[in-house]
Amino acid sequence: MTDPVALAHRLVDIPSVSGAESDAAQFVALHLTDLGYRVEVFEALPGRPNVLATTDRPPWVVLSTHLDTVPPHIPAREDDGFLHGRGACDAKGIIAAQIAAAERLRAEGVAEIGLLFVVDEEMGSAGARAANVHPRARECRWLIDGEPTDNKLAAGSKGSLRLTLRTEGVTAHSAYPEQGRSAIDALLDVLADVRRAAWPTDAFFGDTTVNIGVIAGGTRPNVVAGEARADLQIRLVTDAAPVKRLLEQAVGARAQIEYLTAVNPLRLATVPGFETCVVR
Repeated sequence: MTDPVALAHRLVDIPSVSGAESDAAQFVALHLTDLGYRVEVFEALPGRPNVLATTDRPPWVVLSTHLDTVPPHIPAREDDGFLHGRGACDAKGIIAAQIAAAERLRAEGVAEIGLLFVVDEEMGSAGARAANVHPRARECRWLIDGEPTDNKLAAGSKGSLRLTLRTEGVTAHSAYPEQGRSAIDALLDVLADVRRAAWPTDAFFGDTTVNIGVIAGGTRPNVVAGEARADLQIRLVTDAAPVKRLLEQAVGARAQIEYLTAVNPLRLATVPGFETCVVR
């Protein structure tokens, strides 16, 4: 039987920041092959493969989570009964737990199961979208997705809207700023209005939250910036459409908006007897 702690330790030691998941995917695929699964490795994006493992029966119940992590890579270490390192909770420890759980089910004669491990969850969810259109997706009746939830069963998940704001200016020497127009100043004004906007709330999902994750612009301290950008992620409690309207009202014509991905909030099936939560 699979030792989930030992397996999680080995997984955590494999760097798999979003965009560089291939080594982790190949390791998981080989491990599952050794356990006797029928394993398919299929690319969600070039060089970024998902891993699907099934038995000789249809995968009515699929245990799933993601291979990628946020940066930076932190190697595994154990102390006082705890495993530390990047992905120990999100989500390589979950990969190991799901593989161990599937092994227990198979030992008890349950064969209608599958394991699905996807890439790009921390960014654009390209792995999940590729899995959704896989020919075997129609065989899945229930998918149990593993995420850190304090051991609570998720009754719902906020949505996500990722976007980039871009502003343009006119370059000039900083000694003569009146001859230029700063794209950074313009971007800061836009972001201030975005932060002041009244975003939707929902009794079930809670508050919409806006994170300005990246700001970049300009070339040198003595040059008025000719361009600037900000990357934002908005956690949705409504469909994306009304949030886009509010954002566009706040931004106006002062910046270009490039929408990258949009996933609406989702209510999930629950099982009686489990404590529940809404995940963000």
